[in-house]
Amino acid sequence: MSFITRSFSGSSRKIWSNLHGLFPLHQVMGIVVLWFALAVASTPSFSQPQLVNINTAPPELLSEGLSGVGLAKAYRIVEHRESYGPFESIDELIEVKGIGESIITRNRERIVLE
Repeated sequence: MSFITRSFSGSSRKIWSNLHGLFPLHQVMGIVVLWFALAVASTPSFSQPQLVNINTAPPELLSEGLSGVGLAKAYRIVEHRESYGPFESIDELIEVKGIGESIITRNRERIVLE
């Protein structure tokens, strides 16, 4: 620490001394380590999107898992599959009111059929 205080002029030394008295180095290092651990642990994984089975998922899961699909569209997806049976192709979603090509394209990697 002396190399840091030596580089400060008179008033800066007083500030450093006061700060060091308020926040000892071991506490500062503990906070930094804790912050880093929390940052690493809470980092979302972008490697694989959440998969959604459009033939079995409830409306809440459809709206949470598919981009551009709110609850209203999710309920329409469920109504469609209950009326016409399970989807055999992802492209059949175009038959659901409010679902267009852009929504299908945006979510193609997330949608599974089982």
